[in-house]
Amino acid sequence: MKLGTKLIHAGVAPDPSTGAIMTPIFQTSTYVQSAPGEHKGYEYARTQNPTRDALQNALAAIEGGTHGICFGSGLAATDGILKLLQPGDEVIATNDLYGGTYRIFTKVFERYGIKFRFIGLQDASNLEAHITAQTKLIWLETPTNPLLNIIDIAACAEIARQKGILLCVDNTFASPYLQNPLELGADIVVHSATKYLGGHSDVVHGAVIVKDEELAKQLYFIQNSCGAVPGPQDCFLVLRGIKTLHVRMQRHCENGEAIAQFLRNHPRVARVYWPGFTDHPNHNIARKQMRGFGGMMSFTLKDDNLAAANRILSGTHLFSLAESLGGVESLIGHPASMTHASIPREERIKNGLADSLIRLSVGIEDASDLIEDLNNAIG
Repeated sequence: MKLGTKLIHAGVAPDPSTGAIMTPIFQTSTYVQSAPGEHKGYEYARTQNPTRDALQNALAAIEGGTHGICFGSGLAATDGILKLLQPGDEVIATNDLYGGTYRIFTKVFERYGIKFRFIGLQDASNLEAHITAQTKLIWLETPTNPLLNIIDIAACAEIARQKGILLCVDNTFASPYLQNPLELGADIVVHSATKYLGGHSDVVHGAVIVKDEELAKQLYFIQNSCGAVPGPQDCFLVLRGIKTLHVRMQRHCENGEAIAQFLRNHPRVARVYWPGFTDHPNHNIARKQMRGFGGMMSFTLKDDNLAAANRILSGTHLFSLAESLGGVESLIGHPASMTHASIPREERIKNGLADSLIRLSVGIEDASDLIEDLNNAIG
């Protein structure tokens, strides 16, 4: 089954009781039993819900996994993965990553004796020198947020496999349409399904996908025991979003390329961070492990100061100044004060995230209108 077909059909079926082609929203907290312990597979909605089950099956299918585990947000999904660890364990993470991930690592789980190290992983061989006997998890984003660095998933997976370490890939920026980390050797894939999977800026949701039975059992136990589950309405919205992921991502990629080329040629723009450029440091790796280069990018101005950046951030009309990404509408953001404000400034600067960096989530509007909007704002 080709991916476009799989996105529409995999994991879902018409409702057997009514024939409804769309998965019903099972808005219930509990299920009637015919006798103690005798039921139809459902007892209590924190543990199981048919709408959530359909989404979990669909997510597993489109990521090439066997089990999907849904959570109330992307950070709740991250929280669930980190609860696989024990005090004294170490996590190696890429040094360019979402600020909320950095915050939950350093402000929440460090208090419980888990150690985190943030290193540049654009060269995968850099990973091995940082692994210790306590390293139990490697955490990648690729493309990274917000500098669009590319990390070789297969190379990192091989190192992790040899050392007996779990490898988790945050696939939010790429989506399953552009990249499938499990097929490249990763053990865990995590998504903020709020973004491209939902696709319409109307739901907050998170998901984890694995293909190991024992790992899945541990994560289902955490999901049920800790209770950070999504409601059936949220699951329905993500299921709906997945059905159009392929056509949306095609347009995101087309528009992304057009905007990236426009920015690179603009006389006031100093640098554009986008993996589709042939001179991007890991462009060849991106071509190898991705089906396209997506609609996410960042840029800086030659007049490299915060005041100039702020004029652009407040000067667009089609690009809305807002956090988040991956919706059908275009967004513009300021990582230093928005998505990455929880990372200390000295850490941001050290890792190349300038105060004046502007991040774009390019939507699916007409590209010429988006270019005109940016051109007017940049001046």
